[in-house]
Amino acid sequence: MVAALIRRFHEAKLSGDAEVAVWGTGKPRREFLYVDDLADACIFALEHYSDEPHLNVGTGEDMTIGEFAQVVSDVVGYGGKIVFDPSRPDGMPRKLLDVSRMKAMGWKATTPLYHGLRQAYADFLRGGGRSR
Repeated sequence: MVAALIRRFHEAKLSGDAEVAVWGTGKPRREFLYVDDLADACIFALEHYSDEPHLNVGTGEDMTIGEFAQVVSDVVGYGGKIVFDPSRPDGMPRKLLDVSRMKAMGWKATTPLYHGLRQAYADFLRGGGRSR
């Protein structure tokens, strides 16, 4: 979803589109984690954890898809309107991980959403890993 919205807002900005459609109502809640934080969590877990129960890695915070779409729009610099297409599926109402085990061991995500999206957009502008 992240890459698709970045691309959609970027293309709309370049073509001057007045609005961008986002699937669903925008009301479901999602948690977003920057990839470097995930890599850091994996290394942290390898160094500090050897028990059997699984570990969830996330931020422990969520936002609506509508709020997220607005942040992506801001990062990309798109100035048009965001419209939601309720004829498309919303998916699950909420996807939020319980990150209490990682937090109790002393790990937490450190990359703010806006910064992570700025990094992702910069990567997209460089070719999104396709030319590497």
